[in-house]
Amino acid sequence: MIAWVSELLDWYRQNRRALPWRDAPSPYRVWVSEVMLQQTQVTTVTPYFGRFLKRFPTVGDLARADLQDVLKAWEGLGYYSRARNLHRAATVVVRDLAGDIPGDVDALRRLPGIGRYTAAAIASIAFGQPHPVLDGNVARVCARFWCIARDLRGARVAQDVERRLAVAIADSDDPSSFNQAMMELGALVCRPREPACAECPLRSACAALVAGRTGDLPLRRKRPPVPHHRIAVGIVEHEGRVLIARRGEDQMLGGLWEFPGGKRETGERLEQTVRRELREEVNLDVRIVRRLCTIRHAYSHFRITLTAFLCTPAEAPAAARCDRPMAWVSWERLADYPFPKANHKVLQALDRQRRPLAPREAAAPRSAACSHRGTCPGLATGATPTLWTTAAEPTR
Repeated sequence: MIAWVSELLDWYRQNRRALPWRDAPSPYRVWVSEVMLQQTQVTTVTPYFGRFLKRFPTVGDLARADLQDVLKAWEGLGYYSRARNLHRAATVVVRDLAGDIPGDVDALRRLPGIGRYTAAAIASIAFGQPHPVLDGNVARVCARFWCIARDLRGARVAQDVERRLAVAIADSDDPSSFNQAMMELGALVCRPREPACAECPLRSACAALVAGRTGDLPLRRKRPPVPHHRIAVGIVEHEGRVLIARRGEDQMLGGLWEFPGGKRETGERLEQTVRRELREEVNLDVRIVRRLCTIRHAYSHFRITLTAFLCTPAEAPAAARCDRPMAWVSWERLADYPFPKANHKVLQALDRQRRPLAPREAAAPRSAACSHRGTCPGLATGATPTLWTTAAEPTR
């Protein structure tokens, strides 16, 4: 066995973290964990993994589940296309493959949401196939170990690194441990900043350490400025129920529910934005009662500052129309719906308020163009108004 591969595996067996997906690493458990770990840290994933497996213990359970239940279980983990694709892929596995997750890389890549990296991880970790993984942690280790002063995101450079890794993993007697060891080394020792070179099992053969370049590598592209958007949303309350709408499956955060609203246009005040957006999105004129809160939230490629306004309908609530599912939901049932994290911050602000917004009106609204029309839990449950007051803030 290649000397550095042997040293890496010895280090991993002595230092690897106890992670729940490493216990009884079945193909399903490995698959779920690898999808969750895409662009998400281990500490964040760990509690989600346990809850998700408890809710959907087998691929069959996941395939039979309603997508809204899957998104609710994923709520807060972000990158929700992962959850949608995982659900779609589980359906394909049950329908077309008799419930057997394939161990072949090419067959895995034909499943929704499984790309080159995830297929290699599942095939190696769950099935012992010698396919190298090249994720961010592994790329960083390789850039330093072989002192590669080129951008590893370039296709030719990545192919060269994969060829080197393929030789190493083929020489190992444990492809599963080899890939996990490389990822573990990048996470625990060969960190992005201040790598712990003195603790590294590969330090004697590390070309960047010899050249004094561990701090320079891997090369990093200069990131472009991150766009910032001002958003205004309306929390429209009537008879103790609030209006929410579901995002389209092809949108960012697709399938999640939200308070209607959108981006401020040039020259608009935020109050004007929320009125315009409510008219455009749900065909409803509203009265703004007061501003509830302003929150800041960052996504992977942009940032938002979101202001939420407490509103009431300025016309019959039944006038509301939307080209996507919408519902009037009692406050008690809001927790049943999956929301984006930014909307959760708004919900937390609502929970801190305690005084009623307005006297109870005569009749509950009916939801037009609502996917829950006739069976909407918000319309089936009586509730008192629970939209509360807060101190006035200037709108910027």
